Amino acid sequence: MSSSTFHTITYDGKRVVMLDQTLLPHEEVYRVYTSPQAVAHAIRNMVIRGAPAIGIAAAYGIALGAIQYSGDDSSDFEEFVEEICEIMAVTRPTAVNLFWAIRRMRARLAKSADLPVAERARALDQEARCIHAEDAEICERIGAFGAALLPPKAVVLTHCNTGALATGGIGTALGVIRTAHREGKMVRVYADETRPYLQGSRLTVWELQKDRIDVTLIVDGAAGSLLKSHKVDAVIVGTDRVAANGDVANKIGTLSLAVLANEFRVPFYVAAPTTTIDLETMTGADIVIEERSPQEITHIGDVAVAPDGAIAFNPAFDVTPAMYISGIITENGVATAPYDASLPKVMSVEPGK
Repeated sequence: MSSSTFHTITYDGKRVVMLDQTLLPHEEVYRVYTSPQAVAHAIRNMVIRGAPAIGIAAAYGIALGAIQYSGDDSSDFEEFVEEICEIMAVTRPTAVNLFWAIRRMRARLAKSADLPVAERARALDQEARCIHAEDAEICERIGAFGAALLPPKAVVLTHCNTGALATGGIGTALGVIRTAHREGKMVRVYADETRPYLQGSRLTVWELQKDRIDVTLIVDGAAGSLLKSHKVDAVIVGTDRVAANGDVANKIGTLSLAVLANEFRVPFYVAAPTTTIDLETMTGADIVIEERSPQEITHIGDVAVAPDGAIAFNPAFDVTPAMYISGIITENGVATAPYDASLPKVMSVEPGK
């Protein structure tokens, strides 16, 4: 369950249902998808977003296709599932959880090679459900480790959306905030609007209001002034990929926050499940950055806010160097510099330890 009041994504073996995040905060509409192709389209068009949630959606899309397969030839079934995996793999290039989830589904497919097709399909169905359930537990553990870093009555600045809308549970950065609030720390939150897609204003504020957590919305450009005023105890963000050296790719604007936090001596934390850590990507320079439509900048909805013919550059993410990061909060503890040593350690911890 994503939240006590809404479900980001659900699956019943016959359909995938997603809360359409493109319509929030004005409409709470649930979309029903009955084919893996439709699930892929929803991921690509940001009906669902956030690295862990994207991975969960892709796994459910693969499972849905597997369950729908009507033949009994095992080789044909494998080819069919592989085609779905390829469709999912080209939806969003930056979030490593997407590829992790696809690899995990492929591994379960390979492990079931000796079973009849119907049982192989059920195995993939079970794997997708496990991925979702495990992410919910991971969020709880991230929340506990992160909340321990915050003082009572903490003031936190966050960017983009990292909550139940972006994960399978209470969230990563918002999971830390939710846990601290649950523990009685009376957290106050400043949320960047997060241009151009406005995930902060549309999604983060919406989530925190539902949980009755004190939240104040600011424009992205106000973050520097806020940090300079010494009114912020910590900046906490999420990430779509962590490189082996500790560089992180996150929503565009994160790098600016990290530099400002460093300048004004405010701790800058990244909350991330270990599934987001990519030890095969050596540095942030190796991360592929998704570029989206210029119209997301030149228009707000259907309303033009720039002159006709204006040229716009719209990278969806930026890379924050490890030198600006105070710690990376995972479900297995908090990794700190040097990250090339600490990240493998948190990756190697057995679940629940």
